This record gives sequence, structure tokens and C-alpha cells, in this order.
Amino acid sequence: MPKAVLVLDVAGARVALSAGRVLLLSAEGAAGTIGPLAWRALVDQAAEGRPVLDALCCADEPGHALAALRAGCRRLVLDGAHPAFAQVRSAAAEMGAVLLPARPPALDLRGIDLRRDAGRAIVSRWLAMEPDDIHDGLR
Repeated sequence: MPKAVLVLDVAGARVALSAGRVLLLSAEGAAGTIGPLAWRALVDQAAEGRPVLDALCCADEPGHALAALRAGCRRLVLDGAHPAFAQVRSAAAEMGAVLLPARPPALDLRGIDLRRDAGRAIVSRWLAMEPDDIHDGLR
């Protein structure tokens, strides 16, 4: 899976997509706040017709994950420790979707001015980092 970038809006998603192959990751629990339809609209608008990878976070709410599957989301994050995780994973698999048990490490675009070259350079550096460097930076 490509490196993840936490996006909150279309502009941030477009910058992330322009920097390379990336997983667009929603904010934690976004399935219950903005909802799956708004997430799909954000991703679709940013993608401009290109295929992209995205993941909607459902936190520890399996009902939100099931609603997101019905809304067309095909990659979700649901707390793997939740008792219903296996059932939701089975439902996701039947629909050709992927259920992740935890949020992947992600660059959070909040606070980064993407209108500036320096902000866009942060995204490019994140995508160029090796996995070991990412984990070292998170410790």
C-alpha cells in the first residue's frame, strides 16, 4: 500500500495526488462526522476521473463501516480490536472491499500551508521516505 496522507479537503487531496502514488486517508472517525457520501464526493472531485486509493476511517463504529460499504467506499479503517471486526471484514470482502484494522502512519496536512512551495515539499518528502524512516520518525 502506498504512503498515506490525511486529507480534509479537495485542495489537500489534489496536492497529495500530484506528489505521487498515495493513499488518501480521512480524519479519524470521519465516517461518523462527514459521512461516507461526503468522503466519496471529496475523493471523486480530487481524483478528477483518475483511479485513486482512499480509506475512510470508521474508528470503532462497525455500523458506520457497514453504511460506508453501502455508500460505495471500498477501503475502510475499523478498530481491529472491536468484537464485530471479523463480521464487518467478511461483509467487506463479499463486496470486494478492504477493511484495515488500524490507521496507517500518515502525514497530517493540518497546519501545512499547501499554497507554498515549502508546504508542497513536505508532502513530496513524506512520499519519498522509506518505511523504516517513517516508523523512526513516529517514535
